[in-house]
Amino acid sequence: MTISLPPQKIRECDGLDKSKTVTALRAGEDRAMLLGLSMVFVSVMMYFVLGITILRSYSDSAWTDEASCTIVNSTIMWDVNCSYSCGTECWMSSRYPCLQVYVSLNSSGKVVRLLHNEETQDSNPECFYIPKCRKNYATTHATVQNISDRLRSQHTVQCFVDPTDRVDSAILSQIYGRVAVFHSLFWPTCTLMGGTLIIAMVKLTQYLSIMCERLSCIKM
Repeated sequence: MTISLPPQKIRECDGLDKSKTVTALRAGEDRAMLLGLSMVFVSVMMYFVLGITILRSYSDSAWTDEASCTIVNSTIMWDVNCSYSCGTECWMSSRYPCLQVYVSLNSSGKVVRLLHNEETQDSNPECFYIPKCRKNYATTHATVQNISDRLRSQHTVQCFVDPTDRVDSAILSQIYGRVAVFHSLFWPTCTLMGGTLIIAMVKLTQYLSIMCERLSCIKM
């Protein structure tokens, strides 16, 4: 059975539909839409920042292959001068012991220098570990000596090497490894999905509201 409405009634319904479309964004929907858009914007900015920091450092890292390394030598060789802050525009001189560690790659038998992580290569590639510069040299020396003793006791450690042999060294731990990349991308992805879901729910609510108004108008 077909329901026919007078032309005036149809115009009233059309006008009602348009007015409901304009006023569909109520206060709660406005806030939800703003929240969703903000979450999408923040996630895009986080992707941009991570892309030029962690992801770029991960792609530029030479130490990508994991290998088994045998400790060959772990010895404190000499002291390195450093400086620490003693206040505003105040710097004092100190020193820290340079620990040199050499390992043998179990896969090839090649002996290379072992570094703590990627930043050590940029700071001082001659030393395994760069401690924080302190006034008390004895404390720093005890810390480095403890690291040396622990490496000797382990004998065999997992390290990361350059598969192309362009870098003649290995690192003990990765700062910008796959795990770090995963954790850095996990929360921006969750934020992007959450913001997109909020926007989609608001749009669906608006559409259902308009459809309900049309149905109620036809039944009148």
